[in-house]
Amino acid sequence: MRHCQLLVMLALLLAAPMAFAADCEITVEANDSMQYDTDRIEVSSACDTFTVTLKHVGSLSREAMGHNWVLTETADKQAVVDAGAAAGLEKGYLEPGDERVIAATDLIGGGEQTSVTFDVSQLEQGGDYTFFCSYPGHWAVMTGELTLVD
Repeated sequence: MRHCQLLVMLALLLAAPMAFAADCEITVEANDSMQYDTDRIEVSSACDTFTVTLKHVGSLSREAMGHNWVLTETADKQAVVDAGAAAGLEKGYLEPGDERVIAATDLIGGGEQTSVTFDVSQLEQGGDYTFFCSYPGHWAVMTGELTLVD
């Protein structure tokens, strides 16, 4: 009888609506092989803000293999990349004040970490968002999709 009770309780728990708080942060790792450890991030619409912590788990310097995490609408990615390349290393390969950038971390080197927190109200349900590293050449492979979910 005890086994049946446990099965019933488990079934009820699985069928119950989730009452847990939304996870409003993520850690993304980047390495010396120009890779993020994820290419997809889901942000809950229940979050007021969302924090991305970027950890560079490699050992190369910011100048040799710097990484950042930049979020834009997908249609704006290439223009932001081009403007960032012109801005140069000193500005973290991002044009200061570029309004197309929804959120961005600092450019970091191996062993460092940084984070950015942004207002989720900047995102629209069904919007098309891309995150990427703006370091020259990295943006082509270090990229992923960010989606706003219920």
